[in-house]
Amino acid sequence: MLKELIEKRNIPLVWDGTAPWETRRKELVDILLKEEYGYMPKKPTDISFETVMEDTSFCAGKALLRKVNANISFGEDKYTFPIYCALPNIEGKCPFIVHINFRSDFPDRYMPAEEIVDRGYGVLMFNYKDVTLDAYHKEGVNDLYSVLYKGEEIKSDSAGKIMIWANAASWVLEYALTLPMADPDNLIVAGHSRLGKTALLAGALEERFKFVYSNDSGCSGAAITRDKIGETLWLITRDETFRYWFNENYYKHRDDVHSLPFDQHFLIAASAPRYVYVASAKLDSWADPESEFLSCVAASEVWEKLGKKGLITPDKLPATSDNVHEGDIGYHVREGAHYFSREDWNRFLDFVDSKIK
Repeated sequence: MLKELIEKRNIPLVWDGTAPWETRRKELVDILLKEEYGYMPKKPTDISFETVMEDTSFCAGKALLRKVNANISFGEDKYTFPIYCALPNIEGKCPFIVHINFRSDFPDRYMPAEEIVDRGYGVLMFNYKDVTLDAYHKEGVNDLYSVLYKGEEIKSDSAGKIMIWANAASWVLEYALTLPMADPDNLIVAGHSRLGKTALLAGALEERFKFVYSNDSGCSGAAITRDKIGETLWLITRDETFRYWFNENYYKHRDDVHSLPFDQHFLIAASAPRYVYVASAKLDSWADPESEFLSCVAASEVWEKLGKKGLITPDKLPATSDNVHEGDIGYHVREGAHYFSREDWNRFLDFVDSKIK
């Protein structure tokens, strides 16, 4: 059944297995950046961190809550944005999650910090709007976009906002590596919706993320673009919507998605052979759970060619009670609508626990 559903989408093959995987993986990333997310105009010349607040009573003393300023330098230009951290009061090392979030609240309705800490995880969270606004750039706005494009020409393959947020996740990871308690072998990036798209791109770019978690990311995220329902490439790149998330090259495919030289299973596959987890919501037809799941199915061949397990699933679409956790690609679809719930977090962390414990 699943094979037939994939074949109907007429999506391109990720890897024929002839070239070395790392060579092909770099090609996938380059295709995605050239055709969809864009290239960063500048790279940091220095990254430093400054603690500006600590609260030892967070979660009744279960964790240290810390606010840290990340200082990112580009030659003479510098940009600063805050990171919010929950450092569990435990002995030894623990996995750390870099959560790209919509708000600076800690905890937040999209991030049950105490439950995550209780499970033995640390959290590093940043508000994506503290990096660059979720809007078309306006002259005079002082954010990272202004710094990056100061004196730079904006080209058809220049970075959109998703690319900028994804790079910020890597800079936050640098802070995790300064923490003696952070396990460098089990670092995680997570995001929901547009930030689920961002988490997948961050995982493709940054190989130090061992686990990549995309929740309800839909169009231009985890979901296959060809024959997708709900939000489509045409809708997401209308002038009045979210074109600024992407580069200009992406727009040329809006009237014919079959002209794309890739599909979103390339984005999932670009994190192989590490762990990728995709979550959907049954009523989230805008994101299209079936297209998200089939993207995992299509990407699985890469793990299998590398001698890994890929997505291990019965030959059917999963039910909301199913945890597809056995392989190196994990998946669940829950009841309800578009949201980043405690259920999503707990089902994902069950997957991580099964891989590292």
